[in-house]
Amino acid sequence: MQQTDPTHTTEHPPATRPYPLRRRLLHIALILLVLAALIFGPPLVNLSRYQRRIATSIGNSLGRPVHLDRVSLTLLPLPGFTIENLVVGEDPAFGYEPIIRANTVHASLRFASLWRRQIEFSTIRFTEPSVNLVHAANGQWNIEGILLQASRIDAAPTAQISAGPAPRFPYIEATGARLNFKQESEKLPFSLVEANFALWLPDPHQWHLRLRARPTRTDSSVSDTGTIELESTLSAAPSLSQVPLNLQGQWRSAPLGETTRVLFGHDAGWRGEMNLSANIRGTLGESAVTARLHLSDTRRADFVPQQSLDAQAECFATATGLFHAFEDLRCSWPPAATANTPAIALTGSIPNVHQPRTATLQAGTSGIPASTLLSWLRVATPQVPANLSASGTLSGSLSYNAEGQAGGNADGQAPPQWQGEFTLHDAGLTLPQTDAGFQTPFQTKAQPSTDSLVTGDLLLRSPIRTADPRPRHRAHQHTPASAPGFQLAPASLDLGGREPATLEGHFDAEGYTLHITGTATSDRLQTLAQAVPALSEALTEALAPTHPTGPFHIDVTATRPWGTPPTPRAASTTQPPPPSNPRH
Repeated sequence: MQQTDPTHTTEHPPATRPYPLRRRLLHIALILLVLAALIFGPPLVNLSRYQRRIATSIGNSLGRPVHLDRVSLTLLPLPGFTIENLVVGEDPAFGYEPIIRANTVHASLRFASLWRRQIEFSTIRFTEPSVNLVHAANGQWNIEGILLQASRIDAAPTAQISAGPAPRFPYIEATGARLNFKQESEKLPFSLVEANFALWLPDPHQWHLRLRARPTRTDSSVSDTGTIELESTLSAAPSLSQVPLNLQGQWRSAPLGETTRVLFGHDAGWRGEMNLSANIRGTLGESAVTARLHLSDTRRADFVPQQSLDAQAECFATATGLFHAFEDLRCSWPPAATANTPAIALTGSIPNVHQPRTATLQAGTSGIPASTLLSWLRVATPQVPANLSASGTLSGSLSYNAEGQAGGNADGQAPPQWQGEFTLHDAGLTLPQTDAGFQTPFQTKAQPSTDSLVTGDLLLRSPIRTADPRPRHRAHQHTPASAPGFQLAPASLDLGGREPATLEGHFDAEGYTLHITGTATSDRLQTLAQAVPALSEALTEALAPTHPTGPFHIDVTATRPWGTPPTPRAASTTQPPPPSNPRH
């Protein structure tokens, strides 16, 4: 008989039940049914009965009439609504063109809000909308009413996790937007395109705005114009002028050629890059403004100088009247923070930005070396000799006073806009060696000289107006003494004669006129023509092949409109006067 071991037990694995096939098929069918409902269900839902209600709700929030063509339901990737052809009407006081027009607007729902029988949107996204910003004659903007209407609506912050008694403000964004600007009914050529916009509520009654766009013009062909970026915070207030404002903005990486096309409608002929930044703090009614301008690698478009110009400037002002006026304006080039640097300062006020002639401005400098002026001149024109050197210090001031501009003087003549004077103290202009760029068939080799062509001071000032003795009916006729612009006071030139020659001239918006009279030698005239290219053509005529071998008398007048080559108006040469009458 076989015995069994009590310590040995035989275990049998439990029987496994196969998963029912029909339960698997049921789960797959439910998933397919949900997917089909998400994909094919929304187009079958008719929301036309709610279309008017949705348009009315949006219109009440904006304070403007709203029209839309179609509303459809979307469930993927998030439940929401898609609105087609949304049009926000304009206040008749600003015209009849819609303030906002968007082909497509998608609003995503906060899904949890449906369980509380409330509808909250998490995001509202505009695709390629067009916005018209209108500035009326009374100084108001059409966007003011929408801002005030939004400030009256009680809303919770956008990022608030749990729902509260007030609905959470949605995250509003726009891509590919276009912002047009209008002055009353006239649409301005300046606009912002390819704009990306975002607006949300970080704290109760405080809105945060972000904008990134490219400036352009509709009346000229522009390409790369840089990027404008704005970051701003607005808070609720009883009136628009009391709305707190904190704004940082910049216009960066803007080529100067395209920038001038945008600002002036044409290429001003400058190359380089511009970066402009601004900081505004205060309220819309009164705020402190700080602006900084940086120009890098600046030069003329028609030539490449040996060294380009880098410049920085900053301005401070107090903006009032919804940025229609600027008080306590202070600008400096370079910024005042750079100590011990020659600077040009501008101060004043602009009572109305739409009427620049009402401004009161003062510009001046306490001292700029002539060598700095010469380096600026080399960036502006290629005709300055490389070995030309200048000495002296420029100081002076100009003023633009709006008082008396409107009616002019008693004789009916309007005074010059800018008045004042600049003096180049102890001026010196030296060309140590002959430049081969100025050659004539009759030219003799000039001896190198280190003597300055200019002696004494150079004074540039606005014309001094005197009483007009003529009858009042002829007062509209201008005399040279009252012509607008600036006069170069008679200055002494060392041209090799027994007595110094005299240089004088006139500068205005159209061009300039320079006049030289006195005794000179051929060598010194050749050196002057090389040093001052504006006089080269006129002096060439004075240096005729039959000129005397010794010092001779010259009388040369050169007139040149800005941007054109010099044109000699008159030139004459005579034998030097007898020694008994040296001042003839």
